[in-house]
Amino acid sequence: MAGLLLAAGEGARLGRPKALVEYAGERLVERGVRLLAEGGCHPVVVVLGAATVQVRGAVTVCNPAWATGMGSSLRAGLAALPEQAEAVVVALVDQPLIGPGAVRALIDSGAELAVATYGGRRRNPVLIGRRHFAGVAELAVGDVGARAYMKAHPELVTEVPCDAHGDPADIDTPADLERLRLRA
Repeated sequence: MAGLLLAAGEGARLGRPKALVEYAGERLVERGVRLLAEGGCHPVVVVLGAATVQVRGAVTVCNPAWATGMGSSLRAGLAALPEQAEAVVVALVDQPLIGPGAVRALIDSGAELAVATYGGRRRNPVLIGRRHFAGVAELAVGDVGARAYMKAHPELVTEVPCDAHGDPADIDTPADLERLRLRA
């Protein structure tokens, strides 16, 4: 089971790349790598773009088309996965309150296509089996990742409740960052 952390964006509304933001004493990119590794993923691939950063414990991939949105980062990450990866758990760099239990719950579901839910709403991370990589990549355009593929194939998607494994709150603005720092 591989892990894929999408961390290429410039964080336009935040004013700096989210990968470089510090939260609770560590950069978000390192926190995301730790989430995936502690959840049971190996290797962990990080897709970067707007910022280049060394990340211990991960393979980094540069997405030169990062400005086109999350879809290009997902495609770049899927293409970089080793052939032996039967599936991948995809996480976003800007959700620091999600715990490794969410990753483990997705893996333990045994599903080939799964999405974490919180309060009954689909969020991240998601699990994608290898046989779905090409279809996900084909529909991942602009700022849409795996959601378009999952929406097109609802009968294949397993929803995995992850309320007990964290909070999917994300960091898009300085106010979001401050609100989450107050919770830390």
